[in-house]
Amino acid sequence: MYHSATAAKQLFACTVGKRYATKRTLAQQAAMNYFIVNKQAVQQARLLVNYSQRCFSLPPHVKLEMPNLSPTMEKGNIAKWLKKEGDSIKPGDILAQIETDKATVDFEMQEEGFIAKLLYPEGAKDVKLGQVVAIVVDSKDDVAKFKDYSGSATVAAPAAPAAPAKAAAPAQAAPAKSAPVASAPQQAKSGDRIFASPLAKRVADEAGLDLTGVQGSGPNNRIIKADVEAAISSAKAAPKKTGAPQIILPNFEGGAVEDQTNSNIRKVIADRLSYSKQNIPHYYVTVSVSVDNLLKLRGKLNAQAKSKISVNDMVIKAASLACVRVPETNSSWMGEVIRRYRNVNMSVAVQTDFGLMAPVITNTHLKGLEEIASEIKDIAARARENKLKPDELSGGTFTISNLGMFGVHNFSAIVNPPQACILAVSAAEKRVVVDEASKDGSNPYKISQVMNVTLSSDHRVVDGAVAAQWGQEFKKFIETPEYMLL
Repeated sequence: MYHSATAAKQLFACTVGKRYATKRTLAQQAAMNYFIVNKQAVQQARLLVNYSQRCFSLPPHVKLEMPNLSPTMEKGNIAKWLKKEGDSIKPGDILAQIETDKATVDFEMQEEGFIAKLLYPEGAKDVKLGQVVAIVVDSKDDVAKFKDYSGSATVAAPAAPAAPAKAAAPAQAAPAKSAPVASAPQQAKSGDRIFASPLAKRVADEAGLDLTGVQGSGPNNRIIKADVEAAISSAKAAPKKTGAPQIILPNFEGGAVEDQTNSNIRKVIADRLSYSKQNIPHYYVTVSVSVDNLLKLRGKLNAQAKSKISVNDMVIKAASLACVRVPETNSSWMGEVIRRYRNVNMSVAVQTDFGLMAPVITNTHLKGLEEIASEIKDIAARARENKLKPDELSGGTFTISNLGMFGVHNFSAIVNPPQACILAVSAAEKRVVVDEASKDGSNPYKISQVMNVTLSSDHRVVDGAVAAQWGQEFKKFIETPEYMLL
């Protein structure tokens, strides 16, 4: 037995280097206890040797971690692996599609080599930032060596053999940690006597008041009648707590409903809009604008423009210039300060199969209509294909939501935090209006294309008169669109 234990110790010393001192110590302790004639001690040492050879003799490799693909990303879902184990990779290749809190983004490779191990299955959800998701090696011959690699930083050592029952000492139960209890007045302690005057006790009994927790103001903190009356008045003044309304779902026959798992994008939309509606004091200002002149100018511009200009493109330009004229609307509430932005970065709401997205077009107050039209077409197409980059979804200072193409005549949008304003654009419709250009008054009315727009504002940042002023500036640019060309 002595020779077996010594051989195990020598074998372990030859296998494991200095950097694995912790595992070496465990094996040495098991092997050096050779004075205990026990074959199981030697078996434990051999298991540790085999473990060291298996886990610490891996070839050089690179651990690929879950990347940070969004400014607000904390975890991501692996939507799809585009490479499999054994495939070669080079910089620029796409390893996987990662679903972040904003969009599905390509995980682009910066390494060269071969995929040795994919540590998460396709469709894995809520993988935290920094978690190792894949292993890359330099040589394809090394791929097979990672077949059983689990990615764990540490692996539990083999359990020590159980001692005979007669030698087993009775286990002492660890004292359970009790949950912290908020401190209460001295009278509230269990078993303590509550000191109160007889009159105070009688008044409390008549009112059904428990004196536990009532702070006394008499001598030696004794509870007197005035303390009881104050506690009764306080209890009456306190609003009664009502439980959350119970949601009663109707009974459906099998197959009548379908539950769909919420994606990260849908969860973020729910969280942000719930926060906005509950915490931002909204109010709404609606302005009706004639688009007759805008449609005429659009027709002339499209006769020469390389990229066709839409009404929405002209609305974006007009809203951007109105923000320059009324900078309060191009701001954010920051608590102690209101931050005003010098550039207008327009977030444009786009409905996709993955949820509502708001890609950002930067510096729209400085760009021409044709440039805005070209960028909108490109970024909206990539939004519908879920191929937007993270920086294209952040940095907006003002949002436009246009439902006019769906025939909506009026609606109000929810402010997109941390922005202060969002413009809801409805469809243009024919209306009979007063013809102010009529000279003789024989025909004082005309038919005009009129569009309703509603500005939703954060009242902490934008006052009502300021929103009305913005509406007048916007109306001027829409009804006299030549001003946008100045």
